[in-house]
Amino acid sequence: MAVLRSYVSGGWHTPDAEGVPLHDAVTGEEVTRISSAGIDMGAALAHGRRVGGPALRELTFHQRANLLKALGLHLREHRDELYALSARTGATLGDSKFDVDGGMGVLLSYASKAKRELPNDTVYVDGAVEPLSKGGTFAGQHICTPMRGVAVQINAFNFPVWGPLEKFAPAFIAGVPSLVKPASQTAYLTARLVELIIESGLLPEGALQFVAGGAGDLLDHVTGQDLVSFTGSASTAQHLRAHPAVVRHSVRFTAEADSLNLSVLGPDAKPGTTEFDLYVKQLVTEMTVKAGQKCTAIRRAFVPAELIDDVAQAASERLAKVTVGNPTSEGVRMGALASLEQREEVRRSLKSLLDAGHIVFGDPERVDVVDADAERGAFISPVLLRADDADRAEPHEVEAFGPVSTLIPFTNVDQLIDLAARGQGSLAGSVVTGDTAFAREVVLGVAPWHGRVLVLDADDAKESTGHGSPMPQLVHGGPGRAGGGEEMGGMRGVLHHLQRTAVQGSPKVLAAVTNRWVEGADRTATEAHPFRKSLAELKIGDSVTAGPRTVTLEDIEHFAEFTGDTFYAHMDEEAAKANPFFGGRVAHGYLIVSFAAGLFVSPEPGPVLANYGLENLRFLTPVFPGDELTVTLTAKQITPRENAEYGEVRWDADVTKQDGASVAKYDVLTLVEKEAK
Repeated sequence: MAVLRSYVSGGWHTPDAEGVPLHDAVTGEEVTRISSAGIDMGAALAHGRRVGGPALRELTFHQRANLLKALGLHLREHRDELYALSARTGATLGDSKFDVDGGMGVLLSYASKAKRELPNDTVYVDGAVEPLSKGGTFAGQHICTPMRGVAVQINAFNFPVWGPLEKFAPAFIAGVPSLVKPASQTAYLTARLVELIIESGLLPEGALQFVAGGAGDLLDHVTGQDLVSFTGSASTAQHLRAHPAVVRHSVRFTAEADSLNLSVLGPDAKPGTTEFDLYVKQLVTEMTVKAGQKCTAIRRAFVPAELIDDVAQAASERLAKVTVGNPTSEGVRMGALASLEQREEVRRSLKSLLDAGHIVFGDPERVDVVDADAERGAFISPVLLRADDADRAEPHEVEAFGPVSTLIPFTNVDQLIDLAARGQGSLAGSVVTGDTAFAREVVLGVAPWHGRVLVLDADDAKESTGHGSPMPQLVHGGPGRAGGGEEMGGMRGVLHHLQRTAVQGSPKVLAAVTNRWVEGADRTATEAHPFRKSLAELKIGDSVTAGPRTVTLEDIEHFAEFTGDTFYAHMDEEAAKANPFFGGRVAHGYLIVSFAAGLFVSPEPGPVLANYGLENLRFLTPVFPGDELTVTLTAKQITPRENAEYGEVRWDADVTKQDGASVAKYDVLTLVEKEAK
């Protein structure tokens, strides 16, 4: 039987050791063997730092995003192959899509968000310039640059595709190479995923490495520039977090660990209501998708005491319709656990949970299966428990990582929140209710112990992604027992891989470092109007000053009549005088902006294609009839768009009046041709 290959130090490594057998979760047959024998872990990390890191850092955020998008589209072409292999892990087609399509979706989502939210540059500017002196010659700016190490990603067995991709995507966008080490049980699926990625030739060498088998002395070689991201048990997370090299070098360590996730039914959601049906359906779905092997699955189902019999009956009726068996067979809704060892672990956990309650549905020792051998395959029945005493410790401390959930009664919100906190930190919670006041009270009460909370009701049910679906736009992680880390979260996940540095200096220096014009830096008044320049010609700091234009009372009244904006401060002298901000009639703010546009615009066609917005607009000083307006427009940031014939130019607009006081400041956004035509 072949042994899985690893991809390290620029090539495929086949271990010479016999390896540990990996079995088909459905049939028990040996699929392959796994071993990391012979891998030089230190050399692999050095390769990532020496080869992968520099290649990624040469690319801008947008260029990395384009590669990530291309990779996501490439992998989509191989979904069927990955689905078929995923079935050997015990996953139904629906389970496989959750894992495979979800992982590809993360790649595409990060590619899209990066192009929208990050500059087409290699430096991320964090926040506004901080003035540090009265004269304006000394200021500070936070910047974020890629860590110069490797993102070591140690993944769990339950999501062999989504797991590595959700960690890889933000690291890649940040410009940090990844080394992926999956859990052994389902590593053959991750191995094929990595083969497809390497075969695509889309990524720079060293951007992705893969270790099949044990981690060996991998963590002995991490430095303060490396990062470690772990998904698995809390005990293993604690062990890795305390590794001497991780502690000694203050390595950034994030963990997603055990999680006794809750779902709460509101007292308003009585049988017959939409919310009651949503709660029961969601509970059964979370128990049976991936055979309950999800870190976000519902483990504690909190139900008002007076409704618990109704929920138990309704859930049992739905569970009775769930067909367990070979995930490739028609009609099967729940497949096998990942391994026989995992089944035994679930059974051991169930014995502890039964000390605090009794079984409402299912038999952990027996299950009828379709087209498979119930003993050779890692099959188990869905098991719904009911806690006889909500205060018993077991339901709040023991996680059976399979199709197991416990119904727990509560009588009031205070008790509910106290019980929720006894889980010591969870990844995901949900509240199913049509009562917004109840939803607010519960959300704010349980939030300190949860990384994410879904509120499900009749309004959002059709479009909700559900309790157990982490989204790349939102943080995935949780406090305390859940690991204390955060993954994804949109650009938060990217920033985790960047070092934030405070740079102090003159405005000229800050502009040079950030590639953005900073107030106080040099302006260049060129002979040609900046609007007559293409991106190839335009430079940061190019500016034009136009004006003055006198604002008259007739202008104000005409603008009020034309727009319908007859607010008293513009039209009623006595009322305006009584206003402590004005002391008399003043010009409309939007009249000022309109006059400024008329002053700085260059009306001829191209290379400016469109004005597509204003940002950060502030009106600072009133403008009275007779005041003279002047505007200075300065090229602040230039962002070419990849795969387009144009880019974005952000202009600093400063409108002043005759005494030099700024009356309005804002950014003007334009789309400009890359090359003059």
